[in-house]
Amino acid sequence: MKLTRRYRFCASHRLDTPALSAEENQRLYGKCNNPYGHGHDYVLDVTVEGAVDGNGQVMDRRALDALVEERVLRQMDHKDLGKDVARLAGVVATTENLARAIRDALVLDWPAGDWPLAARLARVRISETDRNIFELDV
Repeated sequence: MKLTRRYRFCASHRLDTPALSAEENQRLYGKCNNPYGHGHDYVLDVTVEGAVDGNGQVMDRRALDALVEERVLRQMDHKDLGKDVARLAGVVATTENLARAIRDALVLDWPAGDWPLAARLARVRISETDRNIFELDV
């Protein structure tokens, strides 16, 4: 059984590769290379997969919500992804790299530690715009 929970957060970023010239960055990233950055209202879907337990659930939704709040939303909501998010340090803050950073943040100590997560993380899906949606199977 799979369960997908949806979350929302707002963040800004600028796509810029330091190894490229200003002209090359502009050609590669277009308006996303704006020196002042730009923002998105991201939609994050986190999918877990596992057996249905004796309570009729794949997992405790409150536990998943708490994990996403601590490891993702607090770290990224209303932040400059390229400057304020440690997991994106040293990489271009594309949404592809954002999906990887979110996956990495969620799988840290999964399911060990303080989180009662019997299901496994199956997918991270993040929508940057209505036309740009990125999925990462775990």
